[in-house]
Amino acid sequence: MNAMSFLVSTIFDLYLMVVILRFWLQLVRADFYNPFSQFVVKATQPIVAPMRRMLPSMGSIDTASVVLAFLVVLVKMLVLTLIAGAGIDIGILLLFSVVAVIKNAGVLLFWMLLIRAVLSWFNQGYNPVVMIMTQLTEPILAPIRRIIPAIGGLDLSVLVLFIAMNFINILFSQYIPFWANI
Repeated sequence: MNAMSFLVSTIFDLYLMVVILRFWLQLVRADFYNPFSQFVVKATQPIVAPMRRMLPSMGSIDTASVVLAFLVVLVKMLVLTLIAGAGIDIGILLLFSVVAVIKNAGVLLFWMLLIRAVLSWFNQGYNPVVMIMTQLTEPILAPIRRIIPAIGGLDLSVLVLFIAMNFINILFSQYIPFWANI
């Protein structure tokens, strides 16, 4: 990977995470007055607002954010393909975009869970970032906690979810050839 590919990939991946966060915040109805939520909204609003006029929401799913996530990955792949000087196959790029958005959402979930778990050891009082991470991850962790309660005050739900996510990642790597390279 050359320096230009690294820079393009990093910029697009960071923005993709912000777009995924916007979709996720709306899906779980997180506090939009939280400073972290405000950053996510302000970073995506210039693109999402015009898209919403053409793509209305379907229930609790913000279709404009979903389409924007796919477009971010698609443009990233187009730019990287042009940098590499390779041929462009739109079908492969579309399939790759779908897979990349799903995998990046899983990576984002992994990091949020890890950061939330580490911050739980040190957090004292109100922290806006911790509150948003709690609002985003609690709908996923709560069902696990109902099945596996805390053992001696130790919450194992994050560990169980990490194992499940790793299993899914390995399973997809077996059946989707380029899953590991995203």
